[in-house]
Amino acid sequence: MQLPEYIAALFFFLICSSILHGKVEAHQVTFYVHNKCPFPIWPATAPNTGQPVIADGGFFLAPGQVQRVIAPWTWSGRIWGRTGCNFPSNNWKPACETGDCDGRLACNGLIGTPPVTLVEISLQGDRGKPNFYDVSLVDGYNLPVSVTPKIINPKCNIQGCLKDLKSICPHELEVLNSKGEVVACKSACLAFDIDKFCCRNEYGSPAKCKPSVYSNIFKDACPNYFSYAFDTPSPLVSCASSEYIITFCPYGWGAAADHKSE
Repeated sequence: MQLPEYIAALFFFLICSSILHGKVEAHQVTFYVHNKCPFPIWPATAPNTGQPVIADGGFFLAPGQVQRVIAPWTWSGRIWGRTGCNFPSNNWKPACETGDCDGRLACNGLIGTPPVTLVEISLQGDRGKPNFYDVSLVDGYNLPVSVTPKIINPKCNIQGCLKDLKSICPHELEVLNSKGEVVACKSACLAFDIDKFCCRNEYGSPAKCKPSVYSNIFKDACPNYFSYAFDTPSPLVSCASSEYIITFCPYGWGAAADHKSE
């Protein structure tokens, strides 16, 4: 029995839409951004040069909430969490205690003000190729974060921190809010801006730039993160997946040790 023309046309449209939808999904990577902190955060994204802005560059995330963020499968850039935000009606004035991007909720390509814990991502654009990602404290720290593929693979996980880094931050690296509370910990490079800590000029090679007493504090607290520019062995992870979970405060929040402090 021959289908009426309008039914046949509708059937053809649905098939084409399904194929197109599948093709689109295959060319995307999904990040599930989870806030396990007992306070709100404002995750932000910034693309590398030539890449599009994803998730408007920033959004609000209440405790316990998860936000789905879609990226093109060749995307590269960074994701971080902002804290202590109070967005005014006018922009260009700091609105967040950490990670601020000119007072905007949607950073729209702007990079957050350090110190901030950075998730750095480079997607390779092929399901058969591994994606590269790491967590960096090269400019400092504000929140613990973990990165894992949605399909669990222990070799592909970047875990959170073993200690509350803000509670052990050296005084000269502390960032305080208006209440005098430590809200972030600068890296030695950011705090002192000297070549030895920043791995530049005559110290611009792994042979010349070695761990410092400050980077060792970072490494001891968060062994799975980059603690300085030439950190080795490299905490860079490469795994193929189309879905990843980025969790802020993966172990909760407090001062207990053994993976439960953050």
